[in-house]
Amino acid sequence: MSTMLAHRQACESILIVLEAIESIGPSLYCVRRGAFEFGKTHVVRPKGRHQATIVWLHGLGDNGSSWSQILETLPLPNIKWICPTAPTRPITLFGGFPSTAWFDVGDLSEDSPDDVEGLDAAAAHVANLLSTEPADIKLGIGGFSMGAATSLYSATCFIHGKYGIGNPYPANLSAVVGLSGWLPCSKTLKNKIEGQEEAARRAASLPILLCHGKGDDVVPYKFGEKSSLALSSNGFQNSTFKSYNGLGHYTIPEEMEDVCAWLTSKLGLDGRPT
Repeated sequence: MSTMLAHRQACESILIVLEAIESIGPSLYCVRRGAFEFGKTHVVRPKGRHQATIVWLHGLGDNGSSWSQILETLPLPNIKWICPTAPTRPITLFGGFPSTAWFDVGDLSEDSPDDVEGLDAAAAHVANLLSTEPADIKLGIGGFSMGAATSLYSATCFIHGKYGIGNPYPANLSAVVGLSGWLPCSKTLKNKIEGQEEAARRAASLPILLCHGKGDDVVPYKFGEKSSLALSSNGFQNSTFKSYNGLGHYTIPEEMEDVCAWLTSKLGLDGRPT
């Protein structure tokens, strides 16, 4: 009983009213009539010449620390990794119990409604983290599971030049990576690009890497496959989809090696440590 009460009190104490996101600068956004308290951000400094900065987003219930430890071991000395922690918020999928999450999830199905307000708030937080990077540094976003979904949503905001509610999207992305995730708002993607010359140009050139395990029992493989198809059918000509036999809802060295090779190629990294 005390555990249930604690969960309920935690839910009541978190302000997650997201009626709108209000732009207060070229790359800074706040949530009107609500507060999203993001957790600790972990930064992995480049061991060589700084050429790119990537914000990497964890999955549901995780935090930035766990992925920062993995990313620090990768042979990518020219990348600065920024690993934020999502807000703790009630999750519909968990019956309202709180968890770290970039947005709310009702259920993992193709017909589940998208939490556009939550996605916009997360995408704005990521764009703000990238806003202070030097002008000559290439910018990217990546993530796992729900973090991958947020990364792909950010990619569509960049393509469209706007967040879901219409405010300008400020970051200039050079690469997007999604592991074991899905593409939110895929049914409206065509409307964001069709007849928009600049959006179509960005879609054709933005490098996107999707990776998914065929044994994933949390975010089914078909979600990744259909997300890749949605991208390619809407003009994302530089999108790559990699599948892994037997891989569940986690990562393996083979997958991370593919990510390293892809990033090195797409971002033109020299690969030399100091």
